Amino acid sequence: MSSPTPPTLNLADHFLIAMPSMADPVFGGTVVYICEHNERGALGVVINKPTDMTMEKLFERIELSLTHDGHVSDHSRQPIMFGGPVQEGCGFVLHAPIGNYAASLKVTDELAFTMSRDVLEAFASSEGPQRLLVSLGYSGWGPGQLESEISNNGWLTVRADSNLMFDVPIEERYLFALKMLGIDPVMLMSQAGHA
Repeated sequence: MSSPTPPTLNLADHFLIAMPSMADPVFGGTVVYICEHNERGALGVVINKPTDMTMEKLFERIELSLTHDGHVSDHSRQPIMFGGPVQEGCGFVLHAPIGNYAASLKVTDELAFTMSRDVLEAFASSEGPQRLLVSLGYSGWGPGQLESEISNNGWLTVRADSNLMFDVPIEERYLFALKMLGIDPVMLMSQAGHA
């Protein structure tokens, strides 16, 4: 008699929080929102690593305007995130509400991950989602890779909160995510040497 297969870990709609000891130059100090997690692997977006590009610069590059009736969008200075090392030259959008876009992955009933330009066109015309996080690149893991990193104490996980992605200032997102777990970040920090 064979034992039942254990339930598959599904971290979609969760945050991965890099352990303070993670020295990885790409993921150290990051919070990653997981959009999809299944037997084929995981896909997510770093939500707290801004690039030097703003929404205004991006929209200029793709020839869309953030100006309506003579007023520049409040989002114009919002930085574009470094979403991860996969397809860094491509743009991806986490947004709420979901809407109906060409290449979109529904993550929850309120949130989607879209890979097509039409979501930005809708946003530019004030018809699209008003809560969005735009990234260059995304983060990806092969089958079992993320589970292995978690079991090796590389990541903490917590159920996602969209307010963290859209409302909390970028520089506060890491500590905010740790506090969602009820963890005082000081308790996790490596002991630094003192001169």
